[in-house]
Amino acid sequence: MTDGPRQRGSSAASGGDAVAESGNESGGGGVALKKEIGLVSACGIIVGNIIGSGIFVSPKGVMENASSVGLALIVWIVTGIITAIGALCYAELGVTIPKSGGDYSYVKDIFGGLAGFLRLWIAVLVIYPTNQAVIALTFSNYVLQPLFPTCFPPESGLRLLAAICLLLLTWVNCSSVRWATRVQDVFTAGKLLALALIIIMGIVQICKGEYYWLEPAHAFEPFQEYDVGLIALAFLQGSFAYGGWNFLNYVTEELPVKGHIPNGPSDWFLGVH
Repeated sequence: MTDGPRQRGSSAASGGDAVAESGNESGGGGVALKKEIGLVSACGIIVGNIIGSGIFVSPKGVMENASSVGLALIVWIVTGIITAIGALCYAELGVTIPKSGGDYSYVKDIFGGLAGFLRLWIAVLVIYPTNQAVIALTFSNYVLQPLFPTCFPPESGLRLLAAICLLLLTWVNCSSVRWATRVQDVFTAGKLLALALIIIMGIVQICKGEYYWLEPAHAFEPFQEYDVGLIALAFLQGSFAYGGWNFLNYVTEELPVKGHIPNGPSDWFLGVH
């Protein structure tokens, strides 16, 4: 009498173990995001977001507000160090809380659902729309400026092209993660090429002897009086140029896993540096 139930229990247990093993082998059997973002695409996300419109716009504001070439270089170095520290902290958060969603996931898990809800809606309604609008308008300005060499492009044309750009990128991101990463990689390569050309031209000018303002004796000669408020604005402009180092945390669950740790820290480190 007792052998039957024991046999049924053992068989059920073995069957359950088999199901559990098969579930573990298939990734847990739950609904999860596909891990389609590799190392190159992950670095492309970080580099593509950091090297956005800010790096082509902010240098002017940093130079004007810093009041000297030497102080402007210090501003760039300090903001770069702060960005690297923030990226490493986010890498630790991405490993500790391996969830997609970035700031929302961390605020929700640490401070509760209400704080996460408010953070999410502030981001959706205020932070990200304004940021994307600035980037799209900057892109439109660069595209239309050659067509209007003697005047500024019309505002209606800038807004229309910016809206088309945002709608197109939104459709690509909603359609396929793979296509979104490919578009990101292509644009990242284009941004790196543009920066490389700027750097090469700068090196050529230095080789020609145009380095008067880089000499220590002249680097801190102000072309206007130093002002604490303007220096703070210079730091703000520099921080805006580095913005985007935290974007990889929004797709943490789509990163490949080595052992039990998402392959994130190396992506953050390579992307930022």
